[in-house]
Amino acid sequence: MQPEQASGRIERVAARPLAEILNCPPETGHVLNAAAACINFEPGTIVFRQGDSCGGLYVVVSGQFLRKTERLSARLTLGPARPGDLLEIGAALGDGRHTYTLTALTQASVLMLPLDALNQAFCGYPAMRMQLLEELAREVSRGYFAISQARIGKQRVRGADAAL
Repeated sequence: MQPEQASGRIERVAARPLAEILNCPPETGHVLNAAAACINFEPGTIVFRQGDSCGGLYVVVSGQFLRKTERLSARLTLGPARPGDLLEIGAALGDGRHTYTLTALTQASVLMLPLDALNQAFCGYPAMRMQLLEELAREVSRGYFAISQARIGKQRVRGADAAL
């Protein structure tokens, strides 16, 4: 995403109703709005930790967060989360355990959609679960691409060092 696209996205998020962000009918949006909780964070606050129980789906409202994970004894930075980003789709749809640790980098806030409300919304609008699964697939693909590019960059650096 280009920087100008990101800034436009940020401006639209604040004004868009939840039903539009999640691409669901207004009735489903009302169910989620009624249960949603806006949570504010100070810089440096850990929002949730990898492996802890997931309370729901998170939508970044303001500020910036950093996602980090441990995989196979390696610590990885997954990147920032910005306004409009949906967080922990995999945990909300999967086993209910956070897949990474989220830390606030700036004064920030999220809208948390509890799992009970999400499940109720899925009953009323089953297509929303598929839409979230599709978004999860795109998120995994973006992550895989980023990791692949980082590995290619490291190999190029090693190759250049070996040539010297």
